[in-house]
Amino acid sequence: MLCLRRICLFTLRLYQVRTLSSDLLLSQINSCTHEDEVFSLVGRNKARLSEKHVVNALNMLWQLQKKRPLLLRTSNYVRSHSQFLTLCILAENKVEHMEDEAVVDTLYSILRLDVEDHDSLAEVLVTEAWKRLERLSLPALSKFALCLYKQRRHFSPIIGKIAHIVDTKLDSIQDIRILSVFMISISDVISQSFRDRLLHKAGQLLEEKEAHFNYARRVLQFLPNVKLRYHPLLEKCNKIFLKSATCLDVHNINLIFGVHKQLGFDSAEFRLIAKQILAETVDDCYDPETFAKLFFTLGPMAEFKVRERLLVTAVSMAEEFSSHQVLMILKTMQKMKCRKPDLLKKITSILHKHLDNYHVLQLVKLTQYLVVLGCHDLELFAKLKMLLFSFLKSSVIPADIAAIIRVLAMLPSFHVEEITINKAGAVLPQCRLHHLNCIATALVKWNHYDQLHWQNSSELCVKLLQKLNDCGYQRLQKANNLNLLLEELAHVNGEWFEEVIGEEAMAVCQRLLDQITWANVSPLSFFLMKTNQRCPSLLDRIASVTVEDIDKIHPFETYFILSLFSTLNYDPPANEEFFERCIQHLTSNLSCFETHHLVLLGHVLAVAGYFPPVLITRIFDVSFLSKLDAQLEVLPNTLKQRVCSRLMKLNRAVCLECPEFHIPWFHEHYCQRVFCNSSSRINPLRQHVHRMLTEILGGSHYTRVSVLTPYYYEIDFECALDENKKPLSCMDYMEGTRLRHDIKDEGRKALPPGAQRIALEFLNSKAFSKYSHHLKGEPAMKKRHLEMLGYRVVQIPHFEWNSMGMSTKGEQLEYLRRHLYGIQ
Repeated sequence: MLCLRRICLFTLRLYQVRTLSSDLLLSQINSCTHEDEVFSLVGRNKARLSEKHVVNALNMLWQLQKKRPLLLRTSNYVRSHSQFLTLCILAENKVEHMEDEAVVDTLYSILRLDVEDHDSLAEVLVTEAWKRLERLSLPALSKFALCLYKQRRHFSPIIGKIAHIVDTKLDSIQDIRILSVFMISISDVISQSFRDRLLHKAGQLLEEKEAHFNYARRVLQFLPNVKLRYHPLLEKCNKIFLKSATCLDVHNINLIFGVHKQLGFDSAEFRLIAKQILAETVDDCYDPETFAKLFFTLGPMAEFKVRERLLVTAVSMAEEFSSHQVLMILKTMQKMKCRKPDLLKKITSILHKHLDNYHVLQLVKLTQYLVVLGCHDLELFAKLKMLLFSFLKSSVIPADIAAIIRVLAMLPSFHVEEITINKAGAVLPQCRLHHLNCIATALVKWNHYDQLHWQNSSELCVKLLQKLNDCGYQRLQKANNLNLLLEELAHVNGEWFEEVIGEEAMAVCQRLLDQITWANVSPLSFFLMKTNQRCPSLLDRIASVTVEDIDKIHPFETYFILSLFSTLNYDPPANEEFFERCIQHLTSNLSCFETHHLVLLGHVLAVAGYFPPVLITRIFDVSFLSKLDAQLEVLPNTLKQRVCSRLMKLNRAVCLECPEFHIPWFHEHYCQRVFCNSSSRINPLRQHVHRMLTEILGGSHYTRVSVLTPYYYEIDFECALDENKKPLSCMDYMEGTRLRHDIKDEGRKALPPGAQRIALEFLNSKAFSKYSHHLKGEPAMKKRHLEMLGYRVVQIPHFEWNSMGMSTKGEQLEYLRRHLYGIQ
């Protein structure tokens, strides 16, 4: 009995000592302030390390790295240390004894330390976590999902299993951090209904709590993953970014800008803040990765001095850029329309060593940037041709083949070999419409510039084009899902689409008329705007669906729908109800719009003849215009010019049609600048018609050519007839000369009683819908405004003037005479 007691006491004492020692070791690991301290403890206590020690040691190694700035991290040193290998071996041997969350934490730590995805420890930890999937808490499960996402296991069966668990437990998730991780991790394996539930849940959680910008960033990244521009969530995320501006750095701003670009979303307010933050970091960017992102984001909107500093730094840092960073610099130079010779020369000189690092689509982009920027390095182009041609011969992916062929056609003096044509022909039946468009554009260009030099090349090219057209028709005729068709048509532009398959695409949309819903009226409207075709059945269906489900359609999408009807000057059956419901929906949600978008909206409505007081008074408020001026500075040049032009046209329309608003005309200097910078307007047609008008009216002094009216409308010809329809000399009723900058009527004398001032306008095809004689919105508004200014407007359509019935001078003279004198 005494012996047994001694044994028990010894065992207990030994257990207490080991426990004390074990707890002390755990404390020591958790108190380390440097990696070498961790490694020293591991080296001295190898035999005593339990699974808890190993887990904590690996986690501590990551925590120590995490505390350091990115540039000062030493992950390479940690991974190459002999004791790190010891820890990995021990972890692999003890993985079955680890607690559930410890398995996930260990996997997360080693991946953060940049251990290879296929490392044996990583594989063992993934397998073990998979076994325990159902037991993992939601935080641990989200962490595991993030690990799998970082390992690029986007379509793995285990991701599908996690998605199923999230689906069943979605209602219990109340943490936006956890939800945002799940959203980006499982985005590739979810259904549309599950996607919508995730969006709804994310919207709720972003509103309920003060979300960190990182969580909003993940939610934002989810949207391009599921190919969806969901405005309510975009706006909520943007508000969080604006509130968290002081926390944003170059890397986060670059990521946000990239996602916004993918989604076609742009916040001028965020751009302004980002511009200020980024401009302050220009002198503090010492590493190539950060500078490349800074250059990419800030360059296109930087002011001159900042832009020059960026370019100088890019030249000095060029040798340090990686292959990906070189691509970013060139892409940004293209966006900036910057052909700075020394930077381009430096970049092209270092590209030779990077060429082998690019995959095929990167080579395509690289070639495109160099061509657009006017690179003259023939040796570099020769290498690019060789690499692209090599990829062309080996590739079997239609998208890659089409992209290569498109960019080969951009290269100067490219000699087209028969294998290129044969390769194109082989993949045509598998090509989407966008790829067919790329190949067609290249073939037409090569044939036009006579770059097909082998025997029977033209005949082969014609046959291939015919086969390509047939493939386009067949693809359209097989389409039975409007949403998928619209997604494909969104990326097709150019002559081949317009001339070959445009009408067939419209016919297919009409065939799928019943599939038009509130969810796709916006992309359908965007497509119809692009085609410029006035199709009553589609337009009427869009109008009826919009009126029926207006509350489900986001205001910004309603703007696109109204743009279609306004631009095409089309009145649906219930025209008043359609516009009133849309306007009510828009004016109730003006806060959803960017400042410059409100200007575009106001112009769209003005073209259609609508001037909602709440919108007009808001736009022409001094504080609004000041805010607009500031935001215009960060908008892309083309958008900036469009907004300025639309504001002028809206100002003119309000002054003419709504004098009760008492809005002043303040665009005189803008209009003068635009007209001074424009080219001469006396073209051959105007000269020809002026001679005939001189003959009809009896002298050149009875007609003025290329005239600016009050409020800066330009008209082709102006003349005046008295009450007896006798011409009046320009000197009698108009002071000044051609293109006089009159704003009101100071340069115009009053006409005699009964006389009429005539504006003669020649309308080209752009004034009409395609395949139609129906006048579009802008020229219709111009006619309305000219009549308000006191003109009798004579509009001469191109299809009448260029018809067979007007083939002789005599017929043209008679036509002009009838219209001038109002003879039916």
